[in-house]
Amino acid sequence: GGKGNADQKENAADFQSALTPSGPTPKMPDGKPDLSGVWTPGLSFTQMGQVPLQPWAQEVYKQRRDTLSKDDPEGHCLPAGVPRISPFLQKFVQTPTLLVILDEGNIHSYRQVFLDGRPHLDDPGPLWMGDSIGKWDGDTLVVDTKYLNDKTWLNGQGLPHSEELHVVERIKRPDLGHLELEITMEDPKTFTKPHTFTRTYLLRPN
Repeated sequence: GGKGNADQKENAADFQSALTPSGPTPKMPDGKPDLSGVWTPGLSFTQMGQVPLQPWAQEVYKQRRDTLSKDDPEGHCLPAGVPRISPFLQKFVQTPTLLVILDEGNIHSYRQVFLDGRPHLDDPGPLWMGDSIGKWDGDTLVVDTKYLNDKTWLNGQGLPHSEELHVVERIKRPDLGHLELEITMEDPKTFTKPHTFTRTYLLRPN
Protein backbone atom coordinates (compact mmCIF):
# COMPACT_ATOMS: atom_id res chain seq x y z
CA GLY A 1 0.00 0.00 0.00
CA GLY A 2 2.83 2.45 0.81
CA LYS A 3 4.12 2.69 -2.76
CA GLY A 4 0.60 2.91 -4.21
CA ASN A 5 -0.22 5.79 -1.87
CA ALA A 6 3.02 7.56 -2.79
CA ASP A 7 2.22 7.12 -6.50
CA GLN A 8 -1.30 8.48 -5.98
CA LYS A 9 0.06 11.53 -4.15
CA GLU A 10 2.63 12.12 -6.89
CA ASN A 11 -0.05 11.84 -9.61
CA ALA A 12 -2.28 14.27 -7.70
CA ALA A 13 0.64 16.71 -7.35
CA ASP A 14 1.42 16.40 -11.09
CA PHE A 15 -2.24 17.06 -11.92
CA GLN A 16 -2.30 20.11 -9.61
CA SER A 17 0.82 21.62 -11.13
CA ALA A 18 -0.44 20.92 -14.69
CA LEU A 19 -3.45 23.15 -13.90
CA THR A 20 -1.23 25.95 -12.57
CA PRO A 21 -0.32 28.65 -15.11
CA SER A 22 3.26 29.85 -15.46
CA GLY A 23 4.49 33.36 -16.09
CA PRO A 24 5.95 36.40 -14.33
CA THR A 25 4.62 37.84 -11.07
CA PRO A 26 1.85 40.41 -11.74
CA LYS A 27 2.59 43.86 -10.31
CA MET A 28 0.52 46.69 -8.86
CA PRO A 29 0.96 50.19 -10.39
CA ASP A 30 3.45 50.99 -7.57
CA GLY A 31 5.60 47.98 -8.53
CA LYS A 32 4.62 45.79 -5.55
CA PRO A 33 3.52 42.21 -6.31
CA ASP A 34 -0.23 41.87 -6.92
CA LEU A 35 -1.41 38.92 -4.81
CA SER A 36 -4.90 38.99 -6.37
CA GLY A 37 -6.37 35.76 -7.71
CA VAL A 38 -8.33 32.65 -6.81
CA TRP A 39 -6.00 30.26 -4.97
CA THR A 40 -6.13 26.66 -3.78
CA PRO A 41 -4.07 25.71 -0.72
CA GLY A 42 -4.20 22.07 -1.86
CA LEU A 43 -2.88 19.68 0.78
CA SER A 44 -0.72 22.40 2.33
CA PHE A 45 -3.73 23.45 4.47
CA THR A 46 -2.92 20.50 6.77
CA GLN A 47 0.82 21.23 7.09
CA MET A 48 1.48 22.74 10.49
CA GLY A 49 4.19 20.42 11.81
CA GLN A 50 4.68 19.57 15.49
CA VAL A 51 3.49 22.60 17.47
CA PRO A 52 5.42 22.80 20.81
CA LEU A 53 2.59 22.74 23.38
CA GLN A 54 2.71 23.35 27.12
CA PRO A 55 1.41 20.41 29.25
CA TRP A 56 -2.11 21.87 29.79
CA ALA A 57 -2.47 22.42 26.03
CA GLN A 58 -1.23 18.86 25.31
CA GLU A 59 -4.05 17.58 27.55
CA VAL A 60 -6.70 19.68 25.80
CA TYR A 61 -5.38 18.62 22.38
CA LYS A 62 -5.44 14.93 23.36
CA GLN A 63 -8.99 15.18 24.72
CA ARG A 64 -10.23 16.87 21.52
CA ARG A 65 -8.59 14.19 19.36
CA ASP A 66 -9.98 11.40 21.58
CA THR A 67 -13.52 12.77 21.10
CA LEU A 68 -12.94 12.99 17.30
CA SER A 69 -13.21 16.81 17.24
CA LYS A 70 -16.92 16.71 18.04
CA ASP A 71 -16.74 20.18 19.63
CA ASP A 72 -14.93 21.78 16.66
CA PRO A 73 -16.19 25.41 16.53
CA GLU A 74 -16.01 25.33 12.72
CA GLY A 75 -18.45 22.40 12.82
CA HIS A 76 -20.83 24.75 14.65
CA CYS A 77 -20.58 27.37 11.85
CA LEU A 78 -18.25 29.68 13.76
CA PRO A 79 -15.32 31.52 12.09
CA ALA A 80 -12.09 29.54 11.66
CA GLY A 81 -9.80 32.28 12.98
CA VAL A 82 -6.16 32.76 11.95
CA PRO A 83 -4.15 30.91 10.66
CA ARG A 84 -6.59 27.99 10.25
CA ILE A 85 -7.84 27.40 6.71
CA SER A 86 -9.79 24.68 4.90
CA PRO A 87 -8.91 22.90 1.62
CA PHE A 88 -11.31 25.16 -0.32
CA LEU A 89 -10.54 28.09 -2.60
CA GLN A 90 -9.60 31.53 -1.34
CA LYS A 91 -9.93 34.72 -3.39
CA PHE A 92 -7.40 37.49 -2.76
CA VAL A 93 -8.47 41.00 -3.82
CA GLN A 94 -5.68 43.58 -3.51
CA THR A 95 -5.83 47.37 -3.70
CA PRO A 96 -2.95 49.70 -2.75
CA THR A 97 -4.42 50.17 0.75
CA LEU A 98 -6.26 46.89 1.45
CA LEU A 99 -5.98 43.14 0.87
CA VAL A 100 -9.24 41.22 1.27
CA ILE A 101 -9.25 37.42 1.55
CA LEU A 102 -12.59 35.75 0.74
CA ASP A 103 -12.84 32.16 1.94
CA GLU A 104 -15.06 29.62 0.16
CA GLY A 105 -14.68 27.24 3.11
CA ASN A 106 -15.68 27.73 6.74
CA ILE A 107 -18.67 30.14 6.90
CA HIS A 108 -17.61 31.90 3.68
CA SER A 109 -15.64 34.13 6.01
CA TYR A 110 -13.39 37.03 5.03
CA ARG A 111 -10.31 38.82 6.31
CA GLN A 112 -9.18 42.39 5.82
CA VAL A 113 -5.46 43.17 5.84
CA PHE A 114 -4.88 46.93 6.06
CA LEU A 115 -2.00 48.19 3.89
CA ASP A 116 -2.49 51.93 4.45
CA GLY A 117 0.14 52.37 7.17
CA ARG A 118 -2.28 52.43 10.11
CA PRO A 119 -1.12 50.97 13.45
CA HIS A 120 -2.89 48.10 15.19
CA LEU A 121 -6.18 48.98 16.86
CA ASP A 122 -5.79 50.10 20.46
CA ASP A 123 -6.85 46.83 22.12
CA PRO A 124 -10.32 46.27 20.61
CA GLY A 125 -10.84 43.16 22.75
CA PRO A 126 -10.69 39.63 21.28
CA LEU A 127 -11.86 39.28 17.66
CA TRP A 128 -12.67 36.13 15.66
CA MET A 129 -10.25 37.03 12.83
CA GLY A 130 -8.03 39.39 14.80
CA ASP A 131 -6.66 42.74 13.63
CA SER A 132 -4.39 42.26 10.57
CA ILE A 133 -1.89 44.94 9.49
CA GLY A 134 0.26 44.41 6.37
CA LYS A 135 3.60 46.04 5.52
CA TRP A 136 5.87 45.40 2.54
CA ASP A 137 9.38 44.10 3.14
CA GLY A 138 10.75 44.31 -0.40
CA ASP A 139 8.50 41.98 -2.42
CA THR A 140 7.23 40.12 0.67
CA LEU A 141 3.99 41.18 2.34
CA VAL A 142 4.34 40.78 6.12
CA VAL A 143 0.93 40.45 7.80
CA ASP A 144 0.86 40.92 11.58
CA THR A 145 -2.31 39.66 13.33
CA LYS A 146 -3.19 40.05 17.00
CA TYR A 147 -6.24 40.43 19.29
CA LEU A 148 -7.54 36.94 18.36
CA ASN A 149 -10.08 35.33 20.68
CA ASP A 150 -9.36 31.89 22.19
CA LYS A 151 -12.58 30.27 20.91
CA THR A 152 -11.09 28.98 17.63
CA TRP A 153 -8.97 25.89 17.03
CA LEU A 154 -5.70 26.09 15.09
CA ASN A 155 -6.53 22.92 13.13
CA GLY A 156 -9.31 20.36 12.73
CA GLN A 157 -7.82 18.10 15.40
CA GLY A 158 -8.23 20.75 18.08
CA LEU A 159 -4.90 22.52 18.60
CA PRO A 160 -5.68 25.14 21.26
CA HIS A 161 -4.40 28.68 21.78
CA SER A 162 -4.97 31.59 24.13
CA GLU A 163 -5.83 35.24 23.51
CA GLU A 164 -2.07 35.91 23.52
CA LEU A 165 -1.77 34.27 20.08
CA HIS A 166 0.23 36.46 17.68
CA VAL A 167 0.49 35.39 14.02
CA VAL A 168 2.94 36.74 11.43
CA GLU A 169 2.48 35.66 7.80
CA ARG A 170 5.18 36.38 5.21
CA ILE A 171 3.53 36.15 1.77
CA LYS A 172 5.47 35.99 -1.52
CA ARG A 173 4.32 35.60 -5.12
CA PRO A 174 7.49 34.32 -6.81
CA ASP A 175 5.71 33.86 -10.17
CA LEU A 176 2.22 33.95 -11.70
CA GLY A 177 1.02 30.59 -10.42
CA HIS A 178 2.28 30.34 -6.83
CA LEU A 179 1.87 32.03 -3.46
CA GLU A 180 4.33 31.05 -0.74
CA LEU A 181 3.39 31.66 2.89
CA GLU A 182 5.69 31.38 5.89
CA ILE A 183 3.62 31.51 9.07
CA THR A 184 4.96 32.06 12.59
CA MET A 185 2.72 31.64 15.64
CA GLU A 186 3.68 32.86 19.11
CA ASP A 187 1.57 32.19 22.20
CA PRO A 188 3.48 32.33 25.52
CA LYS A 189 0.47 30.93 27.41
CA THR A 190 0.08 27.86 25.14
CA PHE A 191 3.35 27.09 23.29
CA THR A 192 6.78 26.45 24.77
CA LYS A 193 8.36 28.46 21.93
CA PRO A 194 7.31 30.18 18.67
CA HIS A 195 6.43 27.81 15.81
CA THR A 196 6.94 28.41 12.06
CA PHE A 197 5.49 26.44 9.14
CA THR A 198 4.88 27.00 5.40
CA ARG A 199 2.03 26.72 2.91
CA THR A 200 2.01 26.90 -0.89
CA TYR A 201 -1.07 28.08 -2.81
CA LEU A 202 -1.66 27.42 -6.51
CA LEU A 203 -3.47 29.87 -8.82
CA ARG A 204 -6.80 28.70 -10.26
CA PRO A 205 -7.54 31.17 -13.10
CA ASN A 206 -10.76 29.40 -14.20
